[in-house]
Amino acid sequence: MSARDPEVTALLAATRPDESRLSRLHATLVTRASDEGLLDVAYTTMDSPIGELLLASTASGLARIAFANEDFDDVLEHLAARLGPRILHAPHALREVERELDEYFDGSRREFDLNLDLALSAGFRQLVQQQLAHIDYGKTRSYQQVAESVGNPKASRAVGSACATNPLPIVLPCHRVLRSDGSLGGYSGGLEAKRILLALEHAA
Repeated sequence: MSARDPEVTALLAATRPDESRLSRLHATLVTRASDEGLLDVAYTTMDSPIGELLLASTASGLARIAFANEDFDDVLEHLAARLGPRILHAPHALREVERELDEYFDGSRREFDLNLDLALSAGFRQLVQQQLAHIDYGKTRSYQQVAESVGNPKASRAVGSACATNPLPIVLPCHRVLRSDGSLGGYSGGLEAKRILLALEHAA
């Protein structure tokens, strides 16, 4: 990305750059970085009925959804360590993700149609997290049932761990997994968030 880029140069040359001009400069730099393969992770935040969410994607797809109680600074540091240090706030790169999440929260979307990057998980945890996508909207499964569905009926505790470390909650719906007695179990976004999501889907 060259400093001689005419659009960037013109924006930088402004004697009193206003907020709009700075916003255009940032968007231009993000686009150039993405086009030239210099961007590892794009991120943004959005409001939702369960609080502010951080969304992060790579060139392969959506890689992370984080809840405010996870501390976004810590999440971004983890992403930099795992996926690459070149991270930019780039809302335009996540507009489709935000649109589909908004549709989910307003009740008009039941399935997500997004490219996903599962690089933050591996092995059994990734297998479980992929299986979560097969739990239908408005339905729930127990940790035991999910363990059975991945061919390891004795691994219900490991399923719980996979749900707790799910990097893509909501899209990979770990909120639909409950204890065998019907109680909520845990949830990375907090139990109130889990209740809200289940109520939204009329599953509780």
